[in-house]
Amino acid sequence: MKNPVFIFLFFVIICSVGWGQKVNPVNEKKFIAEIRLVEQNFGQDLRAKGVAYAFEHYAAEEAVIRRGNDSLIIGRKGIHHFYNQEQYREAKAWWTPDHIDVSRDGTLASSYGRYRWEFKEPDSSIKEYSGIFHTIWKRQKDGSWKYIWD
Repeated sequence: MKNPVFIFLFFVIICSVGWGQKVNPVNEKKFIAEIRLVEQNFGQDLRAKGVAYAFEHYAAEEAVIRRGNDSLIIGRKGIHHFYNQEQYREAKAWWTPDHIDVSRDGTLASSYGRYRWEFKEPDSSIKEYSGIFHTIWKRQKDGSWKYIWD
């Protein structure tokens, strides 16, 4: 099996090479707007259709997410399985990218910002978590954006 950390580092290196060159300003604005929209749609789908649906739907086949201190969840089906746990069934999340960067050719992008999760406790109280997210996006053959790292 391929090492997901190696794959992630490979993409970071490839992205940094592409990002070292200037993007056409018109394309850059267009690519940034595309990522901002996909981030917005991802969040809306998460709140309307569920966490498991959204995280699977916006994931590329080769997507990897890191949860906990050292846990990697690999692939769309693995990600769906992870988020299909009881604790996520009524969970909600909100986030907004503070920064979006795109590769010169518009095939890779990176976004980061703040997130907030709300979980319903067994006593019906709400528990909140917040932090910083960092997502790497890859343009798919059909032109859509799917995350490869979250």
